[in-house]
Amino acid sequence: MSESTIRLTVADGIARVSLARPDVRNAFNAAVIGELTMCFTELATTDVRAIVLSGEGKAFCGGADVNWMRASLELGYDANLADAERMSDMFRAIDRSPKPVIGRIHGAALGGGAGLAAVCDVAIAADDTLFGFTEVKLGIIPAVISPFVLAKIGATHARALFLTGERFDARRAHAIGLVHQVVAADALDAAVERVLTELRTAGPNAVAAAKRLIADVRDCGYDASRALTAQAIARQRVTPEGQEGLRAFLERRPADFAR
Repeated sequence: MSESTIRLTVADGIARVSLARPDVRNAFNAAVIGELTMCFTELATTDVRAIVLSGEGKAFCGGADVNWMRASLELGYDANLADAERMSDMFRAIDRSPKPVIGRIHGAALGGGAGLAAVCDVAIAADDTLFGFTEVKLGIIPAVISPFVLAKIGATHARALFLTGERFDARRAHAIGLVHQVVAADALDAAVERVLTELRTAGPNAVAAAKRLIADVRDCGYDASRALTAQAIARQRVTPEGQEGLRAFLERRPADFAR
């Protein structure tokens, strides 16, 4: 991905995707949206075990690019609609990736940057990170990111934070469930590596199935969940990975997929 707004490296079964516009705090524009969508779509079909999402420079993601926002002033409703749909597709590509996504969050995660934190399966933030759903300060709303943020923090916190647009610190982000861990800035990489170590000991197909299960159970009703969950575990138990994992446990040895 030369000359890209993002940087992708793959090593030891881990894909690392970095927003690479540090001069503008990794702000979103059309190019970033397109490249992130393509990157996560392509990674979904590879054999990587996990994806680490981060930002280069002083911030994870500062929100929307000023020039991109300025250009939107000239767009009519239909063009704005298409623009928003492309951004929604980007968040959905990350949210529904079969690979676990670990967010390495530092500096600032504002607007759409906070939305990125919401679509990470495991979000780890440096303790000096600043968060905010700041769209109302610009006279707009956090519409596209709302399904993912509401799934993470619930309506009660969204009511307080979407309406005021206030900025908040990492401790509050952790308290409301937007991030899962808060660590010192110099401990951020080690915290990410600890999660990756855990994931390497899990069956990759089981991880993908567990991620899908969460979405499926969330979206179905109580009665439908009986058949859905029973079928899900039955399918997994008879897979080669499920058979190997259970045999390894019973034989008290590491499973073939643990590395």
